[in-house]
Amino acid sequence: MPGFDDLLAGVHLPFHPDLVMPELHHVSVPQPATESVTDVAGAAEQAVRATFASLVSDGMTIAVGAGSRGLTGRVEMLRGAVAGLRGLGAAPFVVPAMGSHGGATADGQRQVLTDYGITEASVGAEIRSSMRTVEVGHTPDGMPLYLDENAAGADRIFPVNRIKPHTCFTGPIESGLCKMAVVGFGKQPGAAQIHSCGPGAMRDRLLAGIAVLRGTGRLLGGLATVENGSGSVVRVEALRGDQIGAERELELTNVAKSLVSPLPFEHIDVLIVEKVGKDISGVGLDPNVTGRYWIHGLAGDTRVSNIVVLGLTEASHGNALGIGLADFITVDVARQIDWPTTYVNCFTAGAAGVRRGRMPMVLPTERDAIMAALSMCGRGVLEPKRVLRIVSTLHLTDMWLSDALLSEWVP
Repeated sequence: MPGFDDLLAGVHLPFHPDLVMPELHHVSVPQPATESVTDVAGAAEQAVRATFASLVSDGMTIAVGAGSRGLTGRVEMLRGAVAGLRGLGAAPFVVPAMGSHGGATADGQRQVLTDYGITEASVGAEIRSSMRTVEVGHTPDGMPLYLDENAAGADRIFPVNRIKPHTCFTGPIESGLCKMAVVGFGKQPGAAQIHSCGPGAMRDRLLAGIAVLRGTGRLLGGLATVENGSGSVVRVEALRGDQIGAERELELTNVAKSLVSPLPFEHIDVLIVEKVGKDISGVGLDPNVTGRYWIHGLAGDTRVSNIVVLGLTEASHGNALGIGLADFITVDVARQIDWPTTYVNCFTAGAAGVRRGRMPMVLPTERDAIMAALSMCGRGVLEPKRVLRIVSTLHLTDMWLSDALLSEWVP
């Protein structure tokens, strides 16, 4: 089968001779006034000791969940949680709690953790990776609840995660401890059954699942962080099991939502994103920032006409779920995509994976991709184009604006 270079060799790109690349101007995006946590590991250990002193017994085995997102201080969070639990007399170990990520293999998930710096030496605990699961309960409507076999063999489980808006559904509680407990610890089958339905049902299944998990007595609690728009940790909080998927996690979810800002313009002709990836968002491009969801049952925003993606992060290992949210990519990006790994994640994502797993138009160079987006954005050749360039959707601290947007920019 010919490669992209062969397919594009000799192709004439019919850009109008009067179409020009607009000059872009750098601006800094003001961030909400928040005080950062400077010692994440220390804050984590202290929170765990204070919250669980009366709930942990000597020798209690605890499976601490580690995820696959680009959390700030992820190693420090785990190290602090492990130290806090061990200081109370428990015997903690770490399990990858990331659904089907890492190609849905035990070695793949261990490698994801290693790439994030999460090793037995860095967190101070054994890492046990498996994709086998155990059914530990059923919701009232018959949905089984799965747990990683190592987690199911422990006395308690303990998710460690950032709380933030989700990319596939909206609800009172979205991405955080509840989701990791039900979806991440459930490995591929647990993730698939939650993601396979529409956004409304996904929200309801998640809440039903955490209620069952709480009822089994296996959920000790968890450790949560909240980050601001620049990626600084502003909250480190330990939640008891009865607070996960309940009022306290709801309150932290609302705090996290208030710190995520969408792109600050009514309409953008071309959005250029330098990097997308699984460490940036579950779908590479965070829809809560771009407004482009493209999922059945969840309304999308039409503020952005065309999206150009220039790079896929190394930490994604070729997993390009969400690449279908872009309209144009380069040959270099296309070459980096591992389609089997991407499709495993797409299948697990269910309805959310259909459009988000499609191939955008592939152009030879970054300039070609941007020029193609400009030529097909719906504006005349000589009309000023509203162009915005960002590094990624994770930390929206800097932007580059064309003249047409700069005139509207209000810091």
